[in-house]
Amino acid sequence: MKKAVACAAAVLMSAMMCVPAMAGETEAAVPSGKKYVIATDTVFKPFEYTDDKGDFVGIDVDILAAIAKDQGFDYELKSLGWDSAIAACQAGQADGMIAGASITDERKKSGWMFSDGYFNATQSLTVKEDSDIAGFDDLKGKTVGVKTGTQGASYAETLKEQYGFSITYFEDSPTMYQAVLGGQVVGCFEDTPIMLTSIKEGKLALKVLDNTQNEGSPYGFAVFNKDEQALVDLFNAGLKDIKADGTYAEIITKYLGADAVPSETEADTEASTEAE
Repeated sequence: MKKAVACAAAVLMSAMMCVPAMAGETEAAVPSGKKYVIATDTVFKPFEYTDDKGDFVGIDVDILAAIAKDQGFDYELKSLGWDSAIAACQAGQADGMIAGASITDERKKSGWMFSDGYFNATQSLTVKEDSDIAGFDDLKGKTVGVKTGTQGASYAETLKEQYGFSITYFEDSPTMYQAVLGGQVVGCFEDTPIMLTSIKEGKLALKVLDNTQNEGSPYGFAVFNKDEQALVDLFNAGLKDIKADGTYAEIITKYLGADAVPSETEADTEASTEAE
């Protein structure tokens, strides 16, 4: 009898030792020895870009680092460019993607699986500083630039027929901006915070037209394989934690200023996007 009790006690203790602490429940979802490969596009300032030392920096870079630290997982961030980042995830060469990717129904239907939203961004029309274009009505018969596969491109495509303009597609934002400056296109559609930062820090002779913004949509971390749902769960749990402890607000303030930190209502809207 004593021997049976002792065996039962040993089994119970062994089981208890295998149960993670409550605070580390999400960490248990990380496969042992797993190092995630995260794809990005580092020409999307201030969300991801390369500094003077050649290091990856930006809002997305800092948010990912803070979440990984909070949730206890390792990762390697690879700068592949927008299209190549998507292709790498679809081919299984990368586990996830963080690159200012807007959460949309169209992308969900095509196989994107998103985290909760972490920043709401609008898209706007940008023109040369001395341009006489004041709004969409002035675009008739002209050509504008967009970056392939982005929300800026989608926004321009919805306005194309109504306002009678043509579209030229570019692979990256800097090339598109230079096309505007060089007169190859009269303007471009780009995410508003990206454009404002690029103009300010790059001292570009461009201006964002205030009356051209859409309602915008939240950025989300994305995966393209259902087997990576655990990574999305880790991201969501970590995002919730860094918002609660103030780390998220510090990151947004660092790059965009305190006024850009979402209010509680905006944060709730972003976080509920995936659930909806």
